[in-house]
Amino acid sequence: MMQRFSWALVIAAVLTAVAAAQSQPSPRGFGEAGSRSFNPPRTPWGDPDLQGVWPGTDMVGVPLQRPEQFGQRNVLTDEEFQARVKQAKQTEEDALADFDSASADTRNAGAVGSATSPPPHWLERGKPQHQASLIVDPPNGRQPALVPEAQKRNADGQAARKGRGPADSYTDRSLYDRCITRGVLGSILPVIYNNGNEIVQAPGLVVIRNEMIHETRIVPLDGRPHLTSSIKSYMGDSRGHWDGNTLVVETTNLNGRNGVGGNGGGTTSDHITLTERFTMLDVNTLQYEVTIDDPGTWARPWTIAFPWKRDQHYGMFEYACHEGNYAMKNILTGARADERAAKK
Repeated sequence: MMQRFSWALVIAAVLTAVAAAQSQPSPRGFGEAGSRSFNPPRTPWGDPDLQGVWPGTDMVGVPLQRPEQFGQRNVLTDEEFQARVKQAKQTEEDALADFDSASADTRNAGAVGSATSPPPHWLERGKPQHQASLIVDPPNGRQPALVPEAQKRNADGQAARKGRGPADSYTDRSLYDRCITRGVLGSILPVIYNNGNEIVQAPGLVVIRNEMIHETRIVPLDGRPHLTSSIKSYMGDSRGHWDGNTLVVETTNLNGRNGVGGNGGGTTSDHITLTERFTMLDVNTLQYEVTIDDPGTWARPWTIAFPWKRDQHYGMFEYACHEGNYAMKNILTGARADERAAKK
């Protein structure tokens, strides 16, 4: 009896440990459910069926780079997680308080804190996460060191802007300000709004659509080579294949004019290659992972990973960036007015 009882305790302890391990997110950001062993449904032609709408909104608020106090640990403790929950609640309460304190006239004017302006309306907030950073490799969750070529590129850019105002020309504004693009990564990384992603499949190809600045990539799966290296663009040239149940997409031919976040933060080189991996962990969770390999910018490749959650009710809205948008005209007009005033 005692022997059987001891084995029962051992089995119970093992099962408890397994359950606890499964309830915690992976250091690589694999979410709180699912695994790579999940067998996804199939399309009529036999490919893993990844189709659906997969917004990344839940991950808004998780920093790209890991705060240094976490070191090589990418999973928050319960205490750290509760602190993040408390901070999120306080942020929401502060936003509502700002809105309530605004006068009716101010609300109607569209000022910050009004019903038609962030934070109450436009700003999307994520859910508190156990994941400490979007970067999962290097192990410290930080971007690798810049190579000399990138340091020189950044220094030359700063020198070229010396003595210039922030809006001497439309070219002084970012590609995002100008409603052009945020690039591949900027279109996918969770930000302040428009975090929708949609995957559509057909025999021999996959379509990846981003709500942010309405970017769409049509990815062939038939093994065709990349375009000639002389043809470069903001979104590059993507080619895909299946690695078991994982969709692997390699993107080359990027023009290097975007930073990783798509708005500021420097640029990459045009030697960059992105390798994305899309893996269903369960029927409602798709793991997104991308490795950035740019020998013209960073000393080693590095990887971002985070889960997408299925939401078929999510609205993929048109990103009509320039409709009624007078920001660029007003910025440049204001700069010219400042110049005239300075000459008087």
